[in-house]
Amino acid sequence: MRAVDLIQKKKEGKEHTKEEIYFLIENYMQGKIEDYQMSAWLMAVCFRGLSDLETAYLTKSFIDSGDILDFSSISDCIADKHSTGGVGDKVTLVLIPILASLGVYSAKLSGRGLGFTGGTIDKLESIPNFKVELTNEEFYSQIRDVKAAISSQSPNLTPADGKIYALRDVTATVDNKSLIAASVVSKKIASGADSIVLDVKYGSGAFLKTPKEAQELAQLMIKTGNLLNKKIDVVISSMEQPLGYNIGNSLEVIESIEFLKGNCAPDLYEITRELAAKTLINCYITTNKKMAFELVDEVIKNHSALEKFQEIIKAQGGNTNVIKDYSLFNIGKNKMEIKAFKTGFISKLKAIDIAHCAKLLGAGRDKKSDSIDYGAGIVLKKKVADFTKPNETIMELYYNDVEQSKLDEAVRIAQNSFILSDSKPDKLELIYKN
Repeated sequence: MRAVDLIQKKKEGKEHTKEEIYFLIENYMQGKIEDYQMSAWLMAVCFRGLSDLETAYLTKSFIDSGDILDFSSISDCIADKHSTGGVGDKVTLVLIPILASLGVYSAKLSGRGLGFTGGTIDKLESIPNFKVELTNEEFYSQIRDVKAAISSQSPNLTPADGKIYALRDVTATVDNKSLIAASVVSKKIASGADSIVLDVKYGSGAFLKTPKEAQELAQLMIKTGNLLNKKIDVVISSMEQPLGYNIGNSLEVIESIEFLKGNCAPDLYEITRELAAKTLINCYITTNKKMAFELVDEVIKNHSALEKFQEIIKAQGGNTNVIKDYSLFNIGKNKMEIKAFKTGFISKLKAIDIAHCAKLLGAGRDKKSDSIDYGAGIVLKKKVADFTKPNETIMELYYNDVEQSKLDEAVRIAQNSFILSDSKPDKLELIYKN
């Protein structure tokens, strides 16, 4: 078997066997297949596609390339959640404490953000002294003792996916649905999850732009899970405007704490309850969505989810005083207000433009090695369908040390990121219902 023959086979649109997929991945990891050969195969996949079975084989080969965590001695239902990413998406920060406070063991491995804003790990690092890199032993112990841990991914989990993703990132082969599904599902299974719930987002502020694209990816990940004997549930949600009100690392943690205190942004509340309900049903905490919603409301109201978040922070070395003293966060020392220029209703709030603005202020990065400003970001004062008057503040920009040219560009983008209309628009539907 030779790599060149398998590249040719896929170029002709033929289907690989399990042995051929494993040959490619194992030999690439051993250095016997060169980057340029793997790049050629990935490009052939982008043009010719993978079947459902090939996608499952690729997923399993990623899983088998490294460690597989096992929490069966702790619980027979370990929960995990994944989002395909969006602007202001801080769901993990509120969902995990909610689930843990309801008795669900949650093992969450997260990443750093590339692009416009930070990932979950960046957000948690904005908490002073919070330890995001846990060993497998520390991860296991914390899940056993606290019922939840949020850690950066170990390099020993799905290392083949990590190596291939780095190649995809620089060869324009990121956007193939089979490659996306294999990457996401392999990490969830390798991290020991029994209940996997995915939030697949579409819209201007998401990787996928239409509900149809989101449905296709969701169905492929569900099928991949089924072929590997793992049940995967999916929620498809809109990212036409940012989720919640705060965008940026420290600002998003603050909004998450406020959420757990009961001050919930409506859209963040809706998607969090939906994801929580699927997990609570999967883990046999309740049998129906109505009861699940009631349980979520209860742990927010009585602050037990907030206490669980504080417990997670303490277990991972963070300063728990941030729960009551937001001055402990790095928040941009400079603030600029973006104001409405006339009376009207917000008819559009362009998520992608607001994300670009946040990145210019310092909230995001282009490469994993780039530094990030935890204090940079945006606080929205208005959302779609809100009424505004001339000179009323639409959003606040927070920043520290930013080049004047970048600041000028950020302000220009922010001023053009919203559209005003004379009539009140229909409410944006957050959860997509087929």
